[in-house]
Amino acid sequence: MIDDLRIRPIDLADAGEVFTLQRAAFIEEAHLYETIETPALTQTFDELKAELASNSGCVALVGSRMVGSVTARMVGDVLRIGRLAVVPDMQGRGIGTRLLEAVEARWDAAEATLFTGALSVANLRLYKRQGYVETHRVTLPAVELVYLRKRLR
Repeated sequence: MIDDLRIRPIDLADAGEVFTLQRAAFIEEAHLYETIETPALTQTFDELKAELASNSGCVALVGSRMVGSVTARMVGDVLRIGRLAVVPDMQGRGIGTRLLEAVEARWDAAEATLFTGALSVANLRLYKRQGYVETHRVTLPAVELVYLRKRLR
């Protein structure tokens, strides 16, 4: 755990740092799947700005350095969590857990949903440890996606 970690709401002004952070975090995932053709790596900067304008979420900072981010949006009473990312040199230190807890606490959602790739063992371990349960899988040409859900209230 990192003592000086701060979590705050994500802002449109964070787009540049979030864009860079996601690229760094998801290139690690690309190695697992042997492709860079994933939304987190093919998304343009303008697409990310549009996503941030219509979503909310949180960023994690150590000092002035952004070390993690997560996006989320409410659909009815369901919180849809997307793109939880932590810079590679800070992974495994509880930042993902803190971001997930913070984004879940921001809304009065009945439940939260998210997905990850089936080969992303560390992600699956984190989500299951935080109470998420697998609901189904979808096989795409490059990856099998695992969808998970958690009851929040």
